[in-house]
Amino acid sequence: MTAADTVMIPVDRLTAAQARDELARLAAGIRHHDELYYQNDAPEISDADYDALKRRNGEIEARFPDLVLPDSPSKRVGVEPAAGFAKVRHAAPMLSLDNAFGEEDVRDFFEGVRRFIKELKDDPTIPIEAVAEPKIDGLSASLRYEDGEFVQGATRGDGTEGEEITANLRTLKDIPQKLTGAGWPGVLEVRGEVYMSRPDFFALNERQEAAGEKVFANPRNAAAGSLRQLDPKITETRPLRFFAYSWGQMSRPIDGSQWAVLQRFRDWGFSTNPLARLCASVEDVLALYGEVAAQRATLDYDIDGVVYKLNRLDWQARMGSSSRAPRWAIAHKFPAEQAQTILEKIDIQVGRTGALTPVARLKPVTVGGVVVSNATLHNEDEIARKDVREGDTVIIQRAGDVIPQVVAVVTEKRPADSGPFEFPHECPICGSNAIREPGEAARRCTGGLICRAQAVERLKHFVSRNAFDIEGFGKKHIEAFWQDGLIKTPGDIFRLRARRDEIAAREGWGEQSADNLLAAIEDRREIGLDRFIYALGIRQVGSSTARLLAKTYLSLAAWRAAMDRAADPEGEDHADLIAIDGIGPAMAADIAGFFAEDHNRKIMDDLAGDLGGKVTGELTVTDFAAPATDGSPIAGKTVVFTGTLETMTRGEAKARAEALGAKVAGSVSAKTDYLVAGPGAGSKAKKAAELGVATLTEQEWLDLIGQA
Repeated sequence: MTAADTVMIPVDRLTAAQARDELARLAAGIRHHDELYYQNDAPEISDADYDALKRRNGEIEARFPDLVLPDSPSKRVGVEPAAGFAKVRHAAPMLSLDNAFGEEDVRDFFEGVRRFIKELKDDPTIPIEAVAEPKIDGLSASLRYEDGEFVQGATRGDGTEGEEITANLRTLKDIPQKLTGAGWPGVLEVRGEVYMSRPDFFALNERQEAAGEKVFANPRNAAAGSLRQLDPKITETRPLRFFAYSWGQMSRPIDGSQWAVLQRFRDWGFSTNPLARLCASVEDVLALYGEVAAQRATLDYDIDGVVYKLNRLDWQARMGSSSRAPRWAIAHKFPAEQAQTILEKIDIQVGRTGALTPVARLKPVTVGGVVVSNATLHNEDEIARKDVREGDTVIIQRAGDVIPQVVAVVTEKRPADSGPFEFPHECPICGSNAIREPGEAARRCTGGLICRAQAVERLKHFVSRNAFDIEGFGKKHIEAFWQDGLIKTPGDIFRLRARRDEIAAREGWGEQSADNLLAAIEDRREIGLDRFIYALGIRQVGSSTARLLAKTYLSLAAWRAAMDRAADPEGEDHADLIAIDGIGPAMAADIAGFFAEDHNRKIMDDLAGDLGGKVTGELTVTDFAAPATDGSPIAGKTVVFTGTLETMTRGEAKARAEALGAKVAGSVSAKTDYLVAGPGAGSKAKKAAELGVATLTEQEWLDLIGQA
């Protein structure tokens, strides 16, 4: 229920009977949204729409005080939506885990470890120990201790920045307020999972039902919603638990192994999973996976797989991490859950890059405890390969948080009059041609920014979580503001403060809602270079690639100037872009192509016209802050490895260089600082000599980084 769902008769014209009916509807509707927001952590409407409902309820009650209900929203205390939680920037990123979906994936992971670490590659008899533990289906949290005292707690958020929930976490009995035992570092960041046991979940739902409140869908939703309560007193009434399994920042390193650290966690007062086990081989971890899978239904808590981590901490350090996940750990997921339902319609959505994406509209069905009504069909080739048609009975699969997908068609249940789906060759939004470039899976609208869908989707992307993350500026508001001409470009967002009164006067808004939105925008007038690059919505540039570009070019001024020059495919800057490890020719072409478009350049000029200082909208893009590297001799240097390395693998050498603050490139250019050349260096060594780039032997490289 939103304000728009009611017949908005002016309050001064309502009859007593109309007022009585509407107050009942408002009370039920507001209670419903309170439950979604405070209990399920899944609001359906914006704060502005919620405020409008509460405001109308108060206005009607003021005119008809004798009709005020015993359970009126105006009598409920502590449930008003607030602006949200403060943000916490993690001292060390809280990374995700790569997934394995079968035994072959797990064996590939262990083989990858053996190929990565030199002594394991040279001697296949050396065992690879791993700690295996169930993957709890809950909410990740980070706990910071200083001198043994719990001082701050945060959610994982986007891995770089989370929400500050210290007061809520203090209510959990599994989280010590002061560490026990001895030997803990002065600064210690313990990470783990907040969850709700199944018996506690069922008991909570019984209490909810007895109180006439909506029950929770599953333990994870109950845990997430309970932990993110704005009132810690509500969290305190919820039976939440915590398992510790990892760590972030420490003032001094912990010696030993992953298994030994888990033991120390227990000594310091934390709970760890009792099913965790130290395994001597890949066969052992697979055996434990089978045991845990067999116990899954009888455990007191929900799990969705088993996590494997290298036991030796020195091997973990040597393997390092990619931009999104550690290389020394993997999550072995349980098989995806499936269900059958009817595919009622195939809709075509248009994304910010113009890609036409087919979406299956389904007869709602429960899969893995979640009601699914939409599923991805990927692209036109997948539709043709599976011969998916409207009206088909289909098998839907959902694994973890992955978007539901159509796995197969039950052809024996196909209607007799069905026909193959014809994928459109025109944009369903603007009517422009939709073409498919050679070698691409997607068909794309050629309308560019004249296409409403592309324009709006780019704006949605601009304010999204990993970009500017403007709280309270959801997709419905973006669409409405764009339609009414309040915003057309990203720069317009930062000029909305001049239209404050116009926003406040919009239906469903008001003074407070407008001020909340403008305050959220003000909070984002300063942004890091990596988030800014991601926010631009360049094709193929996700948050990991944006961070890689920011790490390479360091400032907006340097990046934009280099990208302007990279438009020349024969130029040095284009070669430097391709040389960045993880970019490649196709992605480089898309990045350079973005800067070649006049409308994109105008957007950049509007947002950051002076290449990074304060600009028209007073937006500041801050330089990339590289992690502290403790006086590393190669911090900020560009390094290329070539030939055969004898004391470490190429992957390990790259990981070590990046950990010390260096940039690793795939080819030699004038910007290369060091070429590390082993036997068989070939053309790269020749080019380095021509350009005067310092060439080091492997031993000279080890001497330079202090690893001789």
